[in-house]
Amino acid sequence: MITQKTIDRINELYKKSKEAGLTPEETLEQKELRSAYVKAFRDNLRGTLDTIKIQNPDGSMIDVKKRHDDKMKLKEQLKEEEKSGE
Repeated sequence: MITQKTIDRINELYKKSKEAGLTPEETLEQKELRSAYVKAFRDNLRGTLDTIKIQNPDGSMIDVKKRHDDKMKLKEQLKEEEKSGE
């Protein structure tokens, strides 16, 4: 989990890199912190997107995640059929 302390440290390392440069240890720390931040951001976004539902004009609800998964399965099936047909 990303805390405000982690974000502050990322910002601190960024400012130091622009002013005086970073030691190899600080560069590694910066890379790890940024990677953890991006992973947390993506996980949070994925969680949000997975819960979105769209309401049609007729009142029915579409689960966006299920719709996406169905499209990806269909796409994969079409690829397999195309390969077997070659």
